[in-house]
Amino acid sequence: MTRFLQCIALALASFALMARPALAQQILRDAETEAFMADMSGQLVKAAGMEPKNVQVMVINDPEINAFVAGGQYVWVHSGLIAQADNVNQLQGVVAHELGHIEGGHIIRSGEGIKEATGVTLLSLVLGAAAIAAGGAEAGMGIMGLGQQAAMTKFLAFSRAQESSADLAGARYLHVAGLSGRGSLEFFKKLQNQEYRLAIPQDNSYGRTHPLSGERINVLREVYEVDPAWNTPPDPKLEARFERIKAKLIGFVSEPTQTLQKYPESDRSVPAHYARAYAWHKSAYPEKALDEVNALLTAVPHDPYFLELKGQILLESGKPADAIAPLREAVKITNQPLISVLLSHALIATEDEANFAEAEQVLRLAVQRDRENPFAWYQLGVVYERRGDIPRAALATAERYEMMAQYPMALRSADAAMQGLKPGTVDYLRAQDIAMVSRAAIEQQRKKR
Repeated sequence: MTRFLQCIALALASFALMARPALAQQILRDAETEAFMADMSGQLVKAAGMEPKNVQVMVINDPEINAFVAGGQYVWVHSGLIAQADNVNQLQGVVAHELGHIEGGHIIRSGEGIKEATGVTLLSLVLGAAAIAAGGAEAGMGIMGLGQQAAMTKFLAFSRAQESSADLAGARYLHVAGLSGRGSLEFFKKLQNQEYRLAIPQDNSYGRTHPLSGERINVLREVYEVDPAWNTPPDPKLEARFERIKAKLIGFVSEPTQTLQKYPESDRSVPAHYARAYAWHKSAYPEKALDEVNALLTAVPHDPYFLELKGQILLESGKPADAIAPLREAVKITNQPLISVLLSHALIATEDEANFAEAEQVLRLAVQRDRENPFAWYQLGVVYERRGDIPRAALATAERYEMMAQYPMALRSADAAMQGLKPGTVDYLRAQDIAMVSRAAIEQQRKKR
């Protein structure tokens, strides 16, 4: 039974990723990328019968060509998938498939597959134990082994059925959105090439959680090629944004030498300037990085994301005062909370108390729009502490620690905040909520030990 459950755990690798974004992998928060992901997937989300404002497509730093859902209305896309995608339509095909998992409730329903498979195993254990008790030890062990094999086969078939269901749901979303399925097939061919390199047998899907890519291509080709949108090219504006996102992502996650090889100095395109700016910044050549950004701003003087990058380079190069102007303009244009937090960082880093009031205002607005940013709460705590408001500094710290699942520190900070806040106020009640949640989480963790 234990060995069977271990096998189930391995087969559930995609679902076990539920905790990975927050724990083992770095979430890549970027204002431009998140805005692009929302626009790129908006039509698909509507086609799936969901509200775009409730669905988030997020990027994690992982070189594998993969994407997954892990509870809630979140689609997690690996950085490696974006780097390997050739166009925005391929990315849309992947996201459409993952939305199929969300609409189908596959994360929740995965428990059904485990329950059925476990039932088979338990039956085999009972029959095997009876055989052993009757004196047939060898036969009893054989029954148990066959039961485990049958249970695993049942679970894998259940998983493959979910994948096939998500494939067809994704095709439906692409059709409703008027988007071609060509990118979806192209991406499955990439996965098929990967299977060839890994020498995965191509005769059948037995023993796998996913159907073979070739099988999926054969099924989906019949659906996509007759669709009216089959020959519809990607939106040129969206495609241009995709190339920018891909370049900045490669520049951020790759080794600078690799980035400079992929985007050599001879390439004067916008994506190439973008990628090299990140590569030079990572290599601690701020002047070269600024040269690349200035080339971008010469082409598009008020692009908020180019301004954001310029401010980031100046800030992280020890010039926070110089970073304020481009970041202020970027915030004014976009009102993006992630850029707002970067502006507040620059304001605080000047260590000029005259800038602290603006930093507080900017941060308050930022956390109202995006509470899921630990660094924003850290910055807000710094501002409160600098002006002597220790209770609210403690509350900001409690917010940060709760978000990071560091419940003992969250509880301690929330209790400290309540000592100085007026009972019944909004801030006091929030500190009380954090304390209650943290105390319950600590108790739950204690019981598991």
